[in-house]
Amino acid sequence: MTNRIIKVGIAWRVLMTLMAAATPSLAQTVEERLEAAEKAVGAAQTAGDNGWMLVCSALVLLMTGPGLALFYGGLVRRKNVLATMMQSFIMMAAVTVLWALVGYSLAFAKGTPYLGGLDYLFLKGVGTDPSGYAATIPHLTFMVFQLMFAIITPALITGAFAERMKFSAMLVFCLLWALIVYFPLAHMVWGDGGLLNAFLGGKVPALDFAGGTVVHISSGFSALVCALYLGKRLGYPKVQMMPHNLVLSVIGACLLWVGWFGFNAGSAVAANGLAANAFVTTHFGAAAAALGWLFIEWIRLGKPTVLGGISGAVAGLVGITPAAGFVTPMSALIIGFLAGVICFLAVTELKKRLGYDDSLDAFGVHGVGGFTGAILTGVFANSAINTVFKDESGAALPSGLLEGNPKQVLNQLIASLIAIALGVVGSLIILKVVDLLIGVRVSGEDETVGLDLSQHGEEGYNLDFDFLGSSVSTSGKTDPAYSAAANIIHE
Repeated sequence: MTNRIIKVGIAWRVLMTLMAAATPSLAQTVEERLEAAEKAVGAAQTAGDNGWMLVCSALVLLMTGPGLALFYGGLVRRKNVLATMMQSFIMMAAVTVLWALVGYSLAFAKGTPYLGGLDYLFLKGVGTDPSGYAATIPHLTFMVFQLMFAIITPALITGAFAERMKFSAMLVFCLLWALIVYFPLAHMVWGDGGLLNAFLGGKVPALDFAGGTVVHISSGFSALVCALYLGKRLGYPKVQMMPHNLVLSVIGACLLWVGWFGFNAGSAVAANGLAANAFVTTHFGAAAAALGWLFIEWIRLGKPTVLGGISGAVAGLVGITPAAGFVTPMSALIIGFLAGVICFLAVTELKKRLGYDDSLDAFGVHGVGGFTGAILTGVFANSAINTVFKDESGAALPSGLLEGNPKQVLNQLIASLIAIALGVVGSLIILKVVDLLIGVRVSGEDETVGLDLSQHGEEGYNLDFDFLGSSVSTSGKTDPAYSAAANIIHE
């Protein structure tokens, strides 16, 4: 009996020892599995967000070429189609290099409230690890997404001086404008510690989800300065200067509409619910604006035009840009409709009364539309969509006027006025410097021949035609009959 008790005791001790030894191992295995699962979930989120942001980056680049290039190219006379499209295309190359060298650092490195520092000079430290701006995507992805905004913004300005500015002057002006106007403004609105950044310690907490101030107000009011400085095109407004190919412009406008989903929804910097809201509000804003523009045009002019429809859609896209991640879809319909109507009045009545020659209405659509959208963001911003302001306990505070925060309209106005001032003053100084160095406007003869030939030695449409029984090529310059015939065809 005693022996049995001893044996049972020994067996029990052995069993307890084995269980004790096994328990830490089992616990460790569970912990390891949980850790591995968490890493897998994090990797999946990073992969999804990164994939989405790379697609959005491509969509925003699509907006410049071919979107803006086709949209603007179709609106000018045929003798200027290549030169106009080239102005958008060259921004894709030139601004990219400037961004890599200094632009990204000046816009997004920590610095003063007005300008970023030099920490990211030559993209130093910008790699595959996340940045402080987006926790689930590589720093490189965030950098290249923001690059696409820097590319299209100066390209928008070119619509104001289309058909009369030297290519060399345009290139120097746009690069200096990006350096002096765009990079500082991008830092003020989106950069860490920027003056107007509502999320990262700005003294004036303005709301600009995807570029109402940074992109559209700055480029639109700069465009007005360019139009006034360069003066009117030869013959304007007595000579009708109709778009030479609205088919190209329709295609360009549709590409802009599609690309704008990357522009706005991508500004959520993640594939999440906020991106979905921005996607929907972008589409709703464009649709409502197209209808708004056509509605008032139909009433006032008797016919709804194709040019009016596509212009209205772009105006709505501009107007909803600062608000896309802060307002509801129903608010987006109101913002879009108002943007369409207001921009129509700017392009028709305001332009006529003031008499400036904004060739492709860059100011009327982007400047006026951007300002309208920025102010209306302060009216319709909703904390249920995007919580911007919180109390000490972390509870959401009202975002916009209709929610109980009237001060936000003032914040939006201050940010808009800063963008206007920087764009106007910066553009005027740059134009004067460039004009002194190389001259900004082509000669009267070059303008008559067209910028395609005078600036690039090429034509968009190399057509042979019979003039008084002789075969004359529109690319020739020697036959005396050419001048008269080519001028007719080019117009």
